[in-house]
Parts: sequence; structure tokens; C-alpha cells
Amino acid sequence: MYIPYEFLGKIFTYLVLFALAGTGIALLLGAYSFKKRRIIFPGFVLFTLYFFYSPSKLLCRFFRIRENLVDDILIDLRNALMLDRFVHTKKNRVVFLPQCMRHPECRARCDPIHGYECKRCGKCDISKIYEAADRYNFKVFIIPGSSFVKKIFKEYRPQSCLGVACYNELAEDMQEVSFIPVQGVLLLRDGCFNTKADVEEIIRKMEMCDV
Repeated sequence: MYIPYEFLGKIFTYLVLFALAGTGIALLLGAYSFKKRRIIFPGFVLFTLYFFYSPSKLLCRFFRIRENLVDDILIDLRNALMLDRFVHTKKNRVVFLPQCMRHPECRARCDPIHGYECKRCGKCDISKIYEAADRYNFKVFIIPGSSFVKKIFKEYRPQSCLGVACYNELAEDMQEVSFIPVQGVLLLRDGCFNTKADVEEIIRKMEMCDV
């Protein structure tokens, strides 16, 4: 059986070029939206950058653009598109915090479903977030990993979600829970230990729901 390898090779080349062109256009539109705070073709940008996530970062590296721009665009667009629904959700609102925000001397017990049970000792910023969550009717979960999110969703059935994470995780996690209104806040200092978050921004997003 004759296989037209040359023809198939041309098709493959055209598809790669088409994908690169589409990714480049999505990056330009996303960068413009991120910088100007004016959203253009958000559905196309989100779909393309999520589908070609790794190639998008390679493209940024090739043109010596910071790779985190891809995550910035995805997070910023998702926040903008879902803000109104997030603000107007009245019940079962949750906040997911990474366990790395805990104080190094934290003695909180880790529940196998709900994650770490904060004692509100005041040694880290988490206690401030708990206080605000009480005021604005949010439930806080301090989770060791994304597997806990699935358990919490199964048991608690959140109707909106505010997540805090690093660049490597936040954009992906927001996509996974995008079937409900979601907002994301990046860590100011990431890593796997003693990280820092913009507590004022987290509280501000909860406060917006007090309408």
C-alpha cells in the first residue's frame, strides 16, 4: 500500500505552523488584554493558551519574554470573566489556601478530607484570612495538594471558589474548577515552604461578595 509520506509531511508542517500562528495571536491578544485591562476574544485566548500551554511558554522563551506571562494572562482573563458571577454567589463559598502558607512551627492537624485544621494561633497570615472569611461567609480549606480539592468538592459542593497558589498551579487549578465562578490570587513569594500571599487582595475579593 502506497503511503504519501511527502504529502503527510507537508500537512504536518502546515498544522504546526498554523498552531504556532494561532498561539502567537492568542499571546498577543492576551498580553494586550492583560496590559490594557480590555478583554478581546477571551474564549479564543483561553482555549488556545490552555490547549497549547507548553508551546506558548516555549514561544515566550524563544522571544525572550517571561514565561509567566502565559499564566498571568490565563489568571487575569479568568478572573475578569467570572468576577460578576463570583460576587453574586450567596452560599457555599470557599477559599483554598496552600499548606505552604503555614508558619514553620504550625502544629495544625491534617484531616484526610478537609486538609489542615487551623488553630488560629496568629503566627501566620492564615488566621487573618479566617477572620475575614467568618465576616463574609466563606469557608477556608488549607490543602496539601489538588487531590483534596476533589474530596472537598464532593462533600461540600462549593458554588464559588477563591484559590491562592503559585504560577505553576493557579492557572491549571482555575481551569479545573471553572464549572463554578472562580477567582485566583497569586502567591507573592512561592516555593514549598513559608510562602507569602497578598492577604489584602484575598480579603478584598471576599469583601466584594458582601452585597
